[in-house]
Amino acid sequence: MDGVLADVYHRFLDLHETESGKRIVLQNIIGLKEAEAFPNLLNWVNTPGFFRGMPVMSDSQRVLKELNDKYEVIVTSMATEFPVSLTDKQLWLEEHYPYISWKQVVFCGRKEIIKGDLMIDDHFKNLDNFIGETLLFTQPHNMNVTETRHRRVESWIEIENLLLK
Repeated sequence: MDGVLADVYHRFLDLHETESGKRIVLQNIIGLKEAEAFPNLLNWVNTPGFFRGMPVMSDSQRVLKELNDKYEVIVTSMATEFPVSLTDKQLWLEEHYPYISWKQVVFCGRKEIIKGDLMIDDHFKNLDNFIGETLLFTQPHNMNVTETRHRRVESWIEIENLLLK
């Protein structure tokens, strides 16, 4: 969900700028883990409302709707890592992706329990143990890795071209 449907980096950058008065340049945090790039990250993600205000990834609403019409889509999030996020994430999904039923959402602590044909994620820890096909959604923290078994995608338009055309 975060980093694939929800533009978590946009939210992090805005919060950092609000708190510090300085805008981080994305190029300066490529390859850094999110918590390294944003020292206040744990405070933010443990604050009620943080996930509710997350921007939507460009083109994700339309493309996910088309995927949902054609395939059995399950949205998965490691939301239990940050318990205050559970309600926020559920409400956020209902608002921005109303065609995704509550029955199509899994909040868990480890994504290795998820079985399916395809997983789209921005973290290797989630993709590496997945048995099906994997798409690595490019985010600053994974940009430096060039050798991987996962197929890299840069946008929802690219996902649309791969899976729907």
